[in-house]
Amino acid sequence: MTDPVTSAERAPSLRVNAIRLPVIVLAVISGSCLLAPLLPMLPAPIDGNVLAANQPWCAPGHPLGTDGNGNDVLSRLLHGGRSSLGIAVTVNLLGLTLGGLLGAIAARAGGMIDAVLMRAIDVLIALPSLVLAVAIAAALGPGHGTTITALTTFSVPAFARVARVATLRLEACPFITAAVLSGTNGMRLLLCHVAPNLLPHLGTFALLGMGVVILIEGALGFLGLGVPPPAPSWGNLIAHGQETLAARPALVLLPSTLLFVTVLCCNVLGEALRVRWSTG
Repeated sequence: MTDPVTSAERAPSLRVNAIRLPVIVLAVISGSCLLAPLLPMLPAPIDGNVLAANQPWCAPGHPLGTDGNGNDVLSRLLHGGRSSLGIAVTVNLLGLTLGGLLGAIAARAGGMIDAVLMRAIDVLIALPSLVLAVAIAAALGPGHGTTITALTTFSVPAFARVARVATLRLEACPFITAAVLSGTNGMRLLLCHVAPNLLPHLGTFALLGMGVVILIEGALGFLGLGVPPPAPSWGNLIAHGQETLAARPALVLLPSTLLFVTVLCCNVLGEALRVRWSTG
């Protein structure tokens, strides 16, 4: 009788699968969304012709059927994912760049600059993310730019806080001390020594933040404050589908499922990478 596999032996395999599986799923979803322009988007019926509307599953030329306006459901889902994922990536890149720079500068400068920046960031972090995003979107009106602005507003402070803590830890490292003693100026030290070592921390946080941003973007779209129709996003597809929920539940379930799976994979991947890098 063979000895059972110990938990220590299973741990590396579990960590690998926790990274590989979400990467594959995210690659399939994002790759499909990138190919969305290759799919036809059937226009709404004209002159009362509703023959193309509400086609069932596996209708000719429409694997997932069509909605009440005659639009191909699969194409709308992928175009919606293209919009939602594009906004999430843009927001996280802005948050990582701006927040990382603010946090690193605050940690390196110290004193009054650190105190002022961190108190301002504390105020923004104290505000509920969804409430803040809704308030900004309602004030500026729906649109891609408004959605990105609203989501970046609460993304930057979170990245700044992570960057500041990581930079303070780096300050105690011998290579930073050696660079300072060798006369490296502040900007060169920040760009050449601090920034490369911050990227793993901020990259992991960005993956976890992707899930949050996608969820809040979906909430804004559901409330009519995100991407304005007829341009699709997963949020406004869910909002539009609820009008025919009893007759066509798939119009709500499909974008909801894609949103859920994407957020879950981002969270699992971010946590797995955080554990892997923290344990070496």
